[in-house]
Amino acid sequence: MRVLIVEDERMLADAVAEGLRDEVFAVDVAYDGDAGLERLAVNDYDVLVLDRDLPLVHGDDVCRAVVDSGGRTRILMVTAASDVPSCVEGLAIGADDYLTKPFAFEELIARVHALARRSQPAGPPVYERGGLRVETARRAVYRDGHYVPLARKEFAVLLELLRADGAVISAEELLERAWDEHIDPFTNVVRVTVMKLRKKLGTPQLIETVTGAGYRIP
Repeated sequence: MRVLIVEDERMLADAVAEGLRDEVFAVDVAYDGDAGLERLAVNDYDVLVLDRDLPLVHGDDVCRAVVDSGGRTRILMVTAASDVPSCVEGLAIGADDYLTKPFAFEELIARVHALARRSQPAGPPVYERGGLRVETARRAVYRDGHYVPLARKEFAVLLELLRADGAVISAEELLERAWDEHIDPFTNVVRVTVMKLRKKLGTPQLIETVTGAGYRIP
């Protein structure tokens, strides 16, 4: 899942980004409203964490632009204004949720997870396929009853393949869904990650390569 943070407090934005990356999100960051709109125009995000009081382009205008685009991006508006009228106004503009500063990081994580689930068709809390068991909430993976430790990106790729429910996903799609905008589009990181996944998950192999198309778990 992919998240965009638009926040002009750089230390806060970077800290939130790192925390979300630990939760297996692919995260991009913009420090003003104009840069946020640029990223929204070229990337598909599940969740937008949006500071309301932004320079260059106000957060309200960024929110309206996202809503007017008709996309599936869910908006978590973050602001220092904690009064009820400000919260109501933010939701009326089109935000899906509202969080006031200062906030507990655990609460922000929970709200982002909830919005991310709403941005795409609901998936089961547990995936089971060919002796594989993946518990999404705990990010725990088992093969034939044995725990399989996975790196963050390995888990993210595995989850995207399982969510596809047997459909083929191209390397480009996996790159977009599991990595942020700083990744080299010509990298072979997807192929390497799939190779590591196959090795860790053991035999019989679960991930198929569809020549010229991508990967799938049938």
